[in-house]
Amino acid sequence: MKNWWKDFVAFRKFVTPAIMPVVFWVGVAITVVMGVITIVDGARAALGGARMVTLGIITLFCGPVFVRILCELVMTFFRGEE
Repeated sequence: MKNWWKDFVAFRKFVTPAIMPVVFWVGVAITVVMGVITIVDGARAALGGARMVTLGIITLFCGPVFVRILCELVMTFFRGEE
């Protein structure tokens, strides 16, 4: 336990690589929920509903990919010495 704390305080052990999988899955959940909400709202709308459904489908499929790209971008900053 003492060595872990020394590594943490000396910045030899990074916290971000350990929490990035959690951040990724939370981001995926948010994008999927937002995509479904947009599809449902578009299906209920009288005008512009087809556009909202299309945007919801795009969000549903491209949102998790975008979240993955952002997480990988953040991880590139922490891939030095571990």
